[in-house]
Amino acid sequence: MATLRLTDLNPILLDSSPRRSSSSSSSAAAARSPGRHHRRSRLVPRSSFRSSSPSSSSPKNRREFIVDTAAAAAAAPLVLTPLVGGAAARAEEPALSEWERVYLPVDPGVVLLDIAFVPDDLSHGFLLGTRQTILETKDGGLTWFPRSIPSAEDEDFNYRFNSISFKGKEGWIVGKPAILLHTSDAGESWERIPLSAELPGDIVYIEATGEKSAEMVTNQGAIYVTSNRGYNWKAAVQETVSATLNRTVSSGISGASYYTGTFNTLNRSPDGRYVAVSSRGNFYLTWEPGQPYWQPHNRAVARRIQNMGWRADGGLWLLVRGGGLYLSKGTGLTEEFEEVPVQSRGFGILDVGYRSKDEAWAAGGSGILLRTTNGGKSWTRDKAADNIAANLYSVKFITDDKGFVLGNDGVLLRYLG
Repeated sequence: MATLRLTDLNPILLDSSPRRSSSSSSSAAAARSPGRHHRRSRLVPRSSFRSSSPSSSSPKNRREFIVDTAAAAAAAPLVLTPLVGGAAARAEEPALSEWERVYLPVDPGVVLLDIAFVPDDLSHGFLLGTRQTILETKDGGLTWFPRSIPSAEDEDFNYRFNSISFKGKEGWIVGKPAILLHTSDAGESWERIPLSAELPGDIVYIEATGEKSAEMVTNQGAIYVTSNRGYNWKAAVQETVSATLNRTVSSGISGASYYTGTFNTLNRSPDGRYVAVSSRGNFYLTWEPGQPYWQPHNRAVARRIQNMGWRADGGLWLLVRGGGLYLSKGTGLTEEFEEVPVQSRGFGILDVGYRSKDEAWAAGGSGILLRTTNGGKSWTRDKAADNIAANLYSVKFITDDKGFVLGNDGVLLRYLG
């Protein structure tokens, strides 16, 4: 296999550093509206308004009628309807049936991108995002605090930290512009590993695979593996996706000629297989360990692909732009998919995360949260999430009872079970 050699610079040792509840005021507007209260005010015996004299229709008696009617209305019980104002929206936000929101010390514009926990200590984890965001937790994700990395902050870059992974106490972080961080003590200290300036594309994913070992992927389809803490990397594929498509452009892949050279999304299965969606969403690609090239596939649906990933049973799920969800037939790799009805309210579904073989959650635009308990055959919407004013981009289950949903504007949801 081809080998990518990184610079011989010494690694840089990174220093570690370490609702208001308001109830809405009641309103008497219900008493002023035409309804039950006015009808009650009319339930007064007629004899009360009649005079013993023939002039019962005199102005005086009409005034008496008005006075008596007003008195009866004032005595009637009122049903008050509390008003919910914008300032109290956060305090009155209904609790999610299976999730709770965790408020973070980040700027509103931060998009959360990845989350990981130390396998030997699931109370200790890290959360990544745009605008150089790295947060750390020591209580399982209940509270988070910023983690400072001076070597990244000293430069004139605003890093987007894309991916994090742990294996034992060893962990890796990658980001854009190209940056690689490594820890061997569960994140207590981090060192920066130099990367070659000739790296094709931006690093979008990293997976810790063993002691001093990792697998790294760029958005141009380059896959590299290391076994010496990242000082040397070997190419696992012989060419980028662009080169593969140029060589196989006559293979019948629809939309291959429009490929812009990068992935839109990328997902890895537990056994090391990858599925990636082209930047325009008009076809997808797969790769398995040992294959020399990425394998392009025609999309089996009319609409363009939004995202794809692996089910817990080894099959594929596929999301299309506009909110459609499809499942592949069987558990192997296939180009045959069946659509599953979902209540997406017209918003796009952006990711699916499996908690078990039967239970999974899907998330998307405008706070969409969907749940299946039968492997994806049917989905129900968690309506309590509709009030979340954010797009939910990623669903991550660390274990069966520890899961998170990552969104924009610093929105983080924690699974309650």
